[in-house]
Amino acid sequence: MKREDVRNIAIIAHVDHGKTTLVDALLHQSGQFRDSQLKGDCILDSNDLERERGITILAKNIALMYKGVKVNIIDTPGHADFGGEVERVLRMADGVLILVDAFEGPRPQTRFVLKKALECHLKPVVVINKIDRPDCRPDHVLSEMFDLFVELDADDETLDFPYIYASAREGFATHDLENFGNSIHPLLDMVLENVPAPDVNQDAPLTMMVTTLEWSEYVGRVATGRISSGRVRPGEKVTLIKRSGEHVKTTVDSVELFNNLGRAPVDEASAGDIVALVGLDSPEIGDTVACAEKPEALTRIDVDEPTLSMLFTINSSPLAGQDGKYVTSRNLRERLMRELESNVALRVTEREDKDSFSVSGRGILHLSVLIEQMRREGYELSVGKPEVIRKKIDGKWHEPFESMEVDVPSEVVGSVMELVCARRGQMIDMTSGETGMSHLKFSIPARGLIGLRTRLLNATKGEAIINHRFEAYKLSEGEVPRRANGVLISQDNGQAVGYALWKLRDRAEFFIGPGEDVYEGMIVGENARNNDLVVNPIRGKKLTNVRASGSDENMVLKPPREMSLEAALEYIEYDEYVEITPKIIRLRKIYLTENERKRQHRTSTGE
Repeated sequence: MKREDVRNIAIIAHVDHGKTTLVDALLHQSGQFRDSQLKGDCILDSNDLERERGITILAKNIALMYKGVKVNIIDTPGHADFGGEVERVLRMADGVLILVDAFEGPRPQTRFVLKKALECHLKPVVVINKIDRPDCRPDHVLSEMFDLFVELDADDETLDFPYIYASAREGFATHDLENFGNSIHPLLDMVLENVPAPDVNQDAPLTMMVTTLEWSEYVGRVATGRISSGRVRPGEKVTLIKRSGEHVKTTVDSVELFNNLGRAPVDEASAGDIVALVGLDSPEIGDTVACAEKPEALTRIDVDEPTLSMLFTINSSPLAGQDGKYVTSRNLRERLMRELESNVALRVTEREDKDSFSVSGRGILHLSVLIEQMRREGYELSVGKPEVIRKKIDGKWHEPFESMEVDVPSEVVGSVMELVCARRGQMIDMTSGETGMSHLKFSIPARGLIGLRTRLLNATKGEAIINHRFEAYKLSEGEVPRRANGVLISQDNGQAVGYALWKLRDRAEFFIGPGEDVYEGMIVGENARNNDLVVNPIRGKKLTNVRASGSDENMVLKPPREMSLEAALEYIEYDEYVEITPKIIRLRKIYLTENERKRQHRTSTGE
């Protein structure tokens, strides 16, 4: 039967094309909230990291009533590094709203999310957003979206996709570009008309795939998913089917349905509902919740493999333990294993020394968000240089390649091409627009992207817009140029002295300022040349009781370069760590003393 009282939709798009802002408009115009309940912008971006970075990191569920129909809405991340969030939540939807910027058109992540939606056989509805932009080109973008559907081998029925124009910020949707109107309701009408109602069998045995996990200090794990068949009630005995095929008997303590911005307990939920179950015994993403008598497993969630890995280890510097609450390898292991429960695109492997872990993800942003969350929770750790994950195919090593698109002013195209091609990038296409911007498309090894964003932004004075997505595994290319400059390494422990830094000013750019704690082996600056240099940043000026007119020097120091977490991860080389504590980010050599570094160099080169 069809459940005409429910619609399940996911909102998908490229980063910054307006998904969360569209949800804001739907919330404000739903008529179910007081003004005091909806404060600020991007209401669903509720955690601190999402607010600070201006991006959606975690997929979120809400539900609205419209014309007697419950519309379950899933807001998804737009950044390619969080594609795992999109892949798993699409299993809960029957249709997708695909947002496209009315000026930028389809971007790399648009292709990725649309491809996943078509693989799940979801009904697409195209929303061309930001038509209030003065430089918008909605008709051209609609044509580009049609071409993208054709490229992804959509069938004839899918190619006849419904579409609508909208401005999420201004809160309207319209089919007529000459008459914008002032309501988002035409979009909701379109959803009810075009997104299919769930096709369900409520009398069949219970099956539900766990697609999202939350942790509550009061009730433990809360498993969220869409009921595929049957019904579930509080107190009911169910079977949890694990990855290994093991059947675990457990009990549902509470059944909650999404209602507005939260959840509400109900006496029963049936097929087609997106539901949160409380009380299950250690559920994991991909597990099937089935009836106790005749349990049948659903096909597990298949998520694309990670492409990048980093070494996570304990903080072993002389300043370890001063800021953090959790500093041992046991703390680190427990936290990473807890992250695996909800982060489906993450992989963690314990190394032989038991103090370090190989953590793999979709990209630097994916892993840096995890690190930032950990440091805010009070963890101290050291992280090694990001490395791409290679595969052996037909006896030959292959590495991940990315499709990268760069929008830059036409006058700096040469600088961009020089930087990208030096990192084994190959130009696929270049187009120039009427606005003086050029659109460049490259195929580049994933390892060539590490550290490239910062260089491109510097070369274009911050005007480059860079997007990339995973393309394919290809034969490994030659070497990618390493960091051009060496670093300054402290030779002693203590506090940096302004006089010592001033004496070194001509040969370095510093990462520290006077009065900051340093230790032997810590990286304090970037050398002007390509070699590493050991320096003494704590040497003070020798004082005497003799004074002469004009002999004192005026010390003027440039402010130190502040390194963000992503910039630090991109900056380091293979013999260096980023030391991360709740209060500070430092760079250091893996081997702190000069003798250890020389010994390691002789060992690695076979001298």
